[in-house]
Amino acid sequence: MNYSRTFEDSLEYVKEALWGKWVKWLLLIVCVIIFPLFFGYVMEILRGKKPAPELENWGKLFIDGLKFLLVVVVYSIPIFVILWIIVGATFLLDPSAILGGMILATFSAFIVAFLVLIIASIALIRLSRFESLKEAFNFKAILEQIRRIGWVSYLVGLLLIYLVLGVINFIVNQIPFVGGILNFVLNPAYGIFFARYITLLYESGGQEMVSKT
Repeated sequence: MNYSRTFEDSLEYVKEALWGKWVKWLLLIVCVIIFPLFFGYVMEILRGKKPAPELENWGKLFIDGLKFLLVVVVYSIPIFVILWIIVGATFLLDPSAILGGMILATFSAFIVAFLVLIIASIALIRLSRFESLKEAFNFKAILEQIRRIGWVSYLVGLLLIYLVLGVINFIVNQIPFVGGILNFVLNPAYGIFFARYITLLYESGGQEMVSKT
């Protein structure tokens, strides 16, 4: 996979979606606050739409965003279960070691979160494209799509996008007085960039697999 080309395409997509379209950008900032609307817009991008979709069909965006949120919540459950089990067990067995337990829980949750992320990223695209909650949990199809992409290519691609966005977010946040505000204003750009990048990563695996049941 050509990662540089994928980054270039995603950046151009953001430019096409937002640059010079200040009213749309402002509305998307509002959508970030009313987050199901923004999640719904992200789903439009995950469907592979090009050029970047406009803001329309607000009711559908909101409903799609709620479905998106539901899938995220379900996939997040293992992360919180790990946290509760380790911290709870530490507190019950040896309260004096609670700090060590919290460190272990955080590290374990981080590992589980990355494993969940590997599956959930594809799951959310399947939710968007097939408009079916069942397809978001079609693990056979999800794993098959990752195999088509290539496990190494997929994992490297995920790590790169999170690293790049994390570094950009950190640098912007260091700007005195306005860093936090600027990051908030840039949230739509971050979301669009991420969604387009993940879409291209997904599509590099070719044909999609649908449940037969």
